Amino acid sequence: MQLYSRSAGSGLPVVLLHAFPLSSAMWLAQREGLASACRVITPDLRGFGGTLLGGDEPSIDLMADDVAGLLDREGVDRAVIGGLSMGGYVAMALCRRHPDRVRGLILADTKAQADPEPARANRERIAAAVLEGGTDILVTESLPAMVGATTKERRGMVLGRVRGLVQAAPPAAVAWAQRAMAARPDAFGTLRSLTVPALVVVGDEDELSPITDARAMVDAIPRARLAVIEKAGHLSAIEQPEAFNRVVAEFVASLTP
Repeated sequence: MQLYSRSAGSGLPVVLLHAFPLSSAMWLAQREGLASACRVITPDLRGFGGTLLGGDEPSIDLMADDVAGLLDREGVDRAVIGGLSMGGYVAMALCRRHPDRVRGLILADTKAQADPEPARANRERIAAAVLEGGTDILVTESLPAMVGATTKERRGMVLGRVRGLVQAAPPAAVAWAQRAMAARPDAFGTLRSLTVPALVVVGDEDELSPITDARAMVDAIPRARLAVIEKAGHLSAIEQPEAFNRVVAEFVASLTP
């Protein structure tokens, strides 16, 4: 699958993979704020934004292979691979399937463990509901947990922007991605075998992938450091873009000789 992507800047390539059920539009502040520090590449994962869904079985591994294909088309041998939430799952799968393409890893507001059975069942319930009735269920059920308390209280424009991105998600892509995430394997073995540096980022108000999940990943990765973004929830890159960009820029600088 050929991924549609937006790029900005020059230098060390940094691929940023978006959260569910958003698109590369979520990385606007990163394309603007990090362009002076690196070459920011932000693809739409299959089915979202400008990328077609295709007819393949749902699979995070397939999404990772899509990203490897994008690197080929962009002429990039190795890149820093970053992902937030679902994008983090794809980034970890890329590390397992294409480790030679990874120069560094950024995992933001995500987790390495596989879904327990109740979570898998809930993903299937939402997938079926979206295919039947559209994305309204995401706005009522998923959106409240996607941003932190501070954003809900003080950042009406940010909340409105996230709501718009959620509502724009195609139902077929939402269902496909839910089923792909439900089937993903545990990634701790992949993290323990990493040979590249990693940055783990988490919002201190993240309810979906809390700080305990971030610390578990840091403990598993041989060369990792943790950055906690204050007053941010699950979408830390959107909720606190300046703080997010600062820790990413520092990490990228540490990789550049």
